Amino acid sequence: MIPADGFYEWTISPADGKKDPWHIYHPGHAPFSFAGLWAYNSNLDVSSCTIITQPAADPMKQLHDRQPVILDPAYYDAWLNPATPQDGLKDILSHDIDGQLQFNRVGRKVNTAAVNKLANDHPGLIGPINPL
Repeated sequence: MIPADGFYEWTISPADGKKDPWHIYHPGHAPFSFAGLWAYNSNLDVSSCTIITQPAADPMKQLHDRQPVILDPAYYDAWLNPATPQDGLKDILSHDIDGQLQFNRVGRKVNTAAVNKLANDHPGLIGPINPL
């Protein structure tokens, strides 16, 4: 599992052709966990991980054709248990909570490399660009 409380996706602006970032989160910015896989390659002495994705569903398909799988907390133990049968993993992935996602357009500074790493670590990067 890969913990998070939000993530970003980009669309192309019809106005200027530049990339527009969107902050995606659960109601109340509640924390969640992506379904992930971890591996260790002993030949290279490297550990790596990946987030599992799936075709986008509502509401994410408004932004992208795929989305990360966000696990239902009721299945955390089964996902982490190495004794869970392989044929049961697909079922666990089908119990996602992606349909609860919310999103808002945020400023383009989120996609800007900063010399000072803290310059791109502030609440303004998740706030809506045009709040109601």
